[in-house]
Amino acid sequence: MKIKKYVASTMSEAMKAIRNELGEQAVILNSKIIYNGGFLGLFKKKNIEVIAAIDPKPDQKLETKVSKASRSSDEDILQKSVQQQTFYDYDHLAKEVKQLKNQLNSISSSYKSVNLKDYPQNIQEELIPLLHQELEEKWVIEIAKSLNEKWRKSDANVSKLQLKEWKREWFYQKLDNLSFGSIDYDKRYIHLVGPTGVGKTTTLAKLAAEAVLVHKKKIAFITSDTYRIAAIEQLKTYANLLSVPVEVVYKREDFQKAIDQFRAFDLIFIDTAGRNYRDFQFVKDLKDLIYLDHQELVSETLLVLSLTSKQKDMEEVTNQFRSYGIEKFIFTKMDETSTVGGMMNLILNHQKGAAYITNGQGVPEDIHEANKRFVVDQILEDISI
Repeated sequence: MKIKKYVASTMSEAMKAIRNELGEQAVILNSKIIYNGGFLGLFKKKNIEVIAAIDPKPDQKLETKVSKASRSSDEDILQKSVQQQTFYDYDHLAKEVKQLKNQLNSISSSYKSVNLKDYPQNIQEELIPLLHQELEEKWVIEIAKSLNEKWRKSDANVSKLQLKEWKREWFYQKLDNLSFGSIDYDKRYIHLVGPTGVGKTTTLAKLAAEAVLVHKKKIAFITSDTYRIAAIEQLKTYANLLSVPVEVVYKREDFQKAIDQFRAFDLIFIDTAGRNYRDFQFVKDLKDLIYLDHQELVSETLLVLSLTSKQKDMEEVTNQFRSYGIEKFIFTKMDETSTVGGMMNLILNHQKGAAYITNGQGVPEDIHEANKRFVVDQILEDISI
């Protein structure tokens, strides 16, 4: 079997190269997105890597010369390989069945608790995907009542498409008065706060790259993340690549000096330490260190949360930061989870919109500006990013 690797900017280009070299009988063994060039994830070029193979037709003349012993040996090897693959397939299948069973049990439990059987079958079918997305029961019940009321008032037969539209309208109405979209470029100070491991520094670099490269802003970095040397070095590397200054602050006086130093800049991005912000004391310490009392009208604070986190943990962190003054959420790691109900739950529970959603480590491409339609599309699984 002839196996070759191809790298191209698009899948169609890769397939063209495969057909030209291996022919129409070639099969794709694997494909994945890779990044070339760049440094620390910044300005990398996205490509497609494809592994293809072709099994040449056996040479009949050569086959007649193969000894019986050799064929026997090959058959033993093949049999062993098939057995190993069978064991792997069985184990893999068992894991998938177990995972599916857990999902069904979860949906069944939610189904029972929200009494979906009280509603017509066509409405139930619109609610079950929301439970699978882990939307909270109270919101599912509200949607169920809304759909049921409109269904009863309708004189005509209600189509599946109409129910979907009513469901979308419910979300739009709930989000109507909330603020969505990118950072406010009229503000001079942009704070990113949140717990450890959510990707604040990488997200900060994405926002900074957009500000410099797209909006042509003169920016600077301030970081108080003195707990992790690696985080400081990472931010300094991003700063060097963007040719912008960065200051590390350890105490209140350092922060004030940095503010004075960057007074002539358009935007100052402020990175903060990732700590256990379920503890209110850490939030208080941060507020004591970075507090823009006289700058309040020109600052914006964004809470960064990972969609891979538990709903309860995200709620606790958000509640701890309530006194800090959060304008919007940034949700990260959407590419690492199959459910986005937590995002919608937080938005609805705390009446705060979203600024961005990230779905990868690529800087600056793996970030998407949030708006009502984009967020609703995710919970309704109409599109993927």
